[in-house]
Amino acid sequence: MKKTKPTKNARTARSADKHILYLEAVQTPEADVSFIRRTYRGLRGREPLSLREDFCGTALLCSEWVKSSSERVAFGVDLDAKVQDWGREHNLGPLGAKAERIVLFTGDVLHTRTPKVDVNVAFNFSYWVFKTRPLMVDYFRAVRRHLKNDGLFFLDMHGGYQSMNVLTERRRKHGFTYVWEHLSFDIVSHDMRCAISFEFPDGTRMKHAFTYEWRLWSLPEIRELLLEAGFSAVNCYFEGTARGKTSGNGVYSLKERCANDPCWLAYVVAAP
Repeated sequence: MKKTKPTKNARTARSADKHILYLEAVQTPEADVSFIRRTYRGLRGREPLSLREDFCGTALLCSEWVKSSSERVAFGVDLDAKVQDWGREHNLGPLGAKAERIVLFTGDVLHTRTPKVDVNVAFNFSYWVFKTRPLMVDYFRAVRRHLKNDGLFFLDMHGGYQSMNVLTERRRKHGFTYVWEHLSFDIVSHDMRCAISFEFPDGTRMKHAFTYEWRLWSLPEIRELLLEAGFSAVNCYFEGTARGKTSGNGVYSLKERCANDPCWLAYVVAAP
């Protein structure tokens, strides 16, 4: 990586906070909340008010959810208490009184009980930590138990033949470069190892700040397992492409059939 002369207060691998970098490079809570609200209203005819965020990490989505309406409440579930504590300080703290409408639970999403909600989400492919069909069905059944009768379950997915390649992708952000790596992929088990690194203008690097051990699930498998777990309907919303470009445009549309793409993104929405 080419070094440049650092400017005053420029980020470096030593000074940067990896959680802030992740929020800036990966998460889009405003877009997620907008999609959830629009889709729920279209399918249920009312505003969704309660949300459970599984694998919530720093609870950024929970924070955005309660900011979007004074009537909304959120529950976050994650195994990592330290990451939740970071979220309490940096994401919930600035909310002031609004944070009283968020409750964080430290525990396993398979067994942690919360009040029933309108919306349950598992984003950033986090649920791919469940690598077997029995475990995934158990998780989906647990989600269904926490949904109200007219609730909806929102997942995200990616796929396409590039998702099976060992690769490195870089995207420049404000003051750093986000690096996404597929470190390995096994065609027999579909086990994959991925990592996120961050590079800085002074030439320093935060290598493998986040690592993931997942199974790359296919869309037909996830749909079948949701139905097996008792969900009555599963819809898929695919991201479109910008005019004249191959990159995504952030607009998701309901489709029953979709042509293959080197790298596609989708929301999956399941009804109990």
